[in-house]
This record gives sequence, structure tokens and C-alpha cells, in this order.
Amino acid sequence: MAEISAGLVKELRELTGLGMMECKKALAEAGGDLKKAEELLRIKSGAKASKAAARVAAEGVIGAWLSAEAKIGCLLELNSETDFVAKNDDFVAFAKSLAEILATREPGPKEEERRQALVQKLGENITIRRFKRLQAKGTLALYVHAGSKIGVLVDYEGAEEVGKDLAMHIAFAKPPYMSRAEIPQDLVNDERRIQEARARESGKPADIVAKIAEGALNKSLGEKTLFGQPFIKDDKQTVEKMLAAKKAKLHAYAFLVVGEGIEKKSSDFAAEVMAQAGKAH
Repeated sequence: MAEISAGLVKELRELTGLGMMECKKALAEAGGDLKKAEELLRIKSGAKASKAAARVAAEGVIGAWLSAEAKIGCLLELNSETDFVAKNDDFVAFAKSLAEILATREPGPKEEERRQALVQKLGENITIRRFKRLQAKGTLALYVHAGSKIGVLVDYEGAEEVGKDLAMHIAFAKPPYMSRAEIPQDLVNDERRIQEARARESGKPADIVAKIAEGALNKSLGEKTLFGQPFIKDDKQTVEKMLAAKKAKLHAYAFLVVGEGIEKKSSDFAAEVMAQAGKAH
């Protein structure tokens, strides 16, 4: 059997990011052949990644990129199992580099290889969940908030301050629609039925009930739209009125929130310990 030197183990660790014992074992299996040992570990990393894929990855970061001329931008959600890994420098760097790549093309085999290598190195399931890119009609503003947990891109025309304010507002209010025209009709109908039923509970005359219901409907739908929401820096006016006052225009926006829509598994640590203790007897 070939002698496995500490230097060889160190070199394989630097190549793969894996632990000393895993690297030493792979080198022994490969007869001291560094390239073959790396291949063995890559094969094993694939199995490790498949096993990790069954675990929920609801933590992570939003990787963001904006071109120098502020005409193309991309937001990417990269997920991990724990917030600890989400703060890892390699994980964060991977998210940022992916956002730059995906600004102009779809992910390919090379990005998947990098993801697998990161799974191998960090020992957690890592998923490229989704991404959004914008090609500006006007100028793009980018805002990343809350430790890279929320990312916003805004395509606008107007003063630079308007773009920043819009992005911050969107990060705070997370409007699902830009204007009332974008709200699906079935959602409008459902909301109308709810508001009419609530208004009838007041016991007021039918004409008053109709006015109450219509007012409540408009308020509720307005809160679902960016244009209808009270502006975060001046709640006396809507975002739409703010834009008019600033002689600015909004073309489009996109935002991502880490873990949004993912069902996180909650666990009772004390109960788990007791359960394990019970199994031991």
C-alpha cells in the first residue's frame, strides 16, 4: 500500500474542502493517486448530495447583481438547511456569483457541479430555488435588506432617490401586484363577497351597506397593490401619488424573500431528547 503523506492529505483537503479522515481514506483507496482520490470523493459527494436533498432547506440568502449601467439585474434565492451555513463566506460568494451568471443565461452543468462541491464541503442540502431577472426600460435600482434575506429590483424613471425609496418600500410591504388591473378577477370577486357580508352585519340600510362594502373593497385591494399602498416615508399619500409628485414612473419590479412559501419543520428538542432516552431503555 502506498504511503499517504500529510502533504498529500492536505492537498486533497484543499481541493475538496472535506475532512482529514475522509481524504486519507480516499487516498488509501486510490493507492495515493491524488486525481483518482478526488474522483472517488466526487462520486461520494453525489451520494451525499442526494441524501441531503431530502432535508428541508428553508434558510439561505438572496444573491443580487446589477450591471454597471444599471440596465440588467438579477436576484437569486440560494437555500441551505441552517442559518449558520447561510452565513458561510463560500455560500454567500456562490450566491453572488450565481446572480451575475443568471443575469444573462440559464444555469448549466458547471453551476450544478459547483453546487455539488459546496454540498460536499458544507455538509448540508443546498438548493438554487428560484431567480428573477429584469431588463430595464428605464434604470434599475437594487436593494438588499435584512442580512441578504430580502432582495428587490426596481425599473423606474426619475431621480435616483425615487428608485431607492421604491425598493425600500417594496422590501417592507412586499406588494404582490403593482396596480389594481393586475389583480385576478376571481380574487376581486371573493374579496367583494367578504366585504359585502361584513357590511350587512352592521344592520344598516342596503344603500349604506353597498357604500361601506365598496369602500372596504377598495381599501383591501389597494393594500395588495404597490400603487395603492401608503408610502413608507409618508403614509399620508399612496405610492402612486408620490410618483406623480416626483414626476417619476415605475415600469416593473421584482423581489425575493428567503424561505417564502417553504414549510419549515419545527421540532421540540426536549421531546426529541426524551424520545431518544426512551429508546435507550
